[in-house]
Amino acid sequence: MKAADAINLAEKLAKFSEHWSPRVVAEMNDYQFKLVKLQGEFVWHQHKDTDEVFLVVKGEMQVGFRDCEVTVGEGELFVVPRGVEHITRASNECHALIIEPRGVVNTGETEGELTAQNDLWV
Repeated sequence: MKAADAINLAEKLAKFSEHWSPRVVAEMNDYQFKLVKLQGEFVWHQHKDTDEVFLVVKGEMQVGFRDCEVTVGEGELFVVPRGVEHITRASNECHALIIEPRGVVNTGETEGELTAQNDLWV
């Protein structure tokens, strides 16, 4: 990639269809910018060592906590604090940009069928 190339999120999102499988589109220092398509319900998990940022590109998602739920709409951003157990949901397909350190496992320490491979670029 040349320094002058802009990253078109819509073009990148059109290149994959899997839900809950984040794809890296850029890196900055030790952070990755990952696009993800969400639909249905994820798994309860936490990230002990890092915050996690969701920026909704299209649609709407919910970030659930044990005592409340936050709805994040198109064009909105939400930060899940490190160490806080949460679950993500989307009734209809939602496209989001996740910003987190390189190497973070999408399901935290809750491994299972929704645990995605890291460092998949699109």
